[in-house]
Amino acid sequence: MALSDAAFRMETEQLLEQLSQRLLAENTVLVSAESCTGGWIAQLATSRPGSSAWFDRAHVTYSNQAKQDMLGVSAQTLQRHGAVSEQTVSEMLAGALASVGRKAVAVAVSGIAGPTGGSPEKPVGTVYIGWMNSAGQSRIQRFRFAGDRRQVRMQSVLEALRGLTGESSIC
Repeated sequence: MALSDAAFRMETEQLLEQLSQRLLAENTVLVSAESCTGGWIAQLATSRPGSSAWFDRAHVTYSNQAKQDMLGVSAQTLQRHGAVSEQTVSEMLAGALASVGRKAVAVAVSGIAGPTGGSPEKPVGTVYIGWMNSAGQSRIQRFRFAGDRRQVRMQSVLEALRGLTGESSIC
């Protein structure tokens, strides 16, 4: 069943409210490193009044070159594992956190939103999402989302936010 725009808006608002309260209470900021979501996480966060108190910056690194230039992802990692991989997301997280000079949590997303670009090993809808805090604790998860490009991207944003607020959050 496809995720409706209304359901997406309602859940993202709830998740961002929880996240903002948690980050403010812990004097922590959020930084994002986004590829297939194209800055959607950052856009949602910064659309909230007062977000400058808990959202620090975003890195929209859609191309491999941007991942290397902005986040320090190694060319070898990209060549060996591809942009859509646990290894690349791990380096995206480390690069995002390195750009912040205070207590922070990072979220990184890289995936194949489609309709083209998939392979038998990494079909359309394959997305890696990772989370890391300033203490170096991290978690990376592989997802396989169904639906069209917009649906894959919406599900990616939701899972990224859920990972920042859920019981297994590293915040």
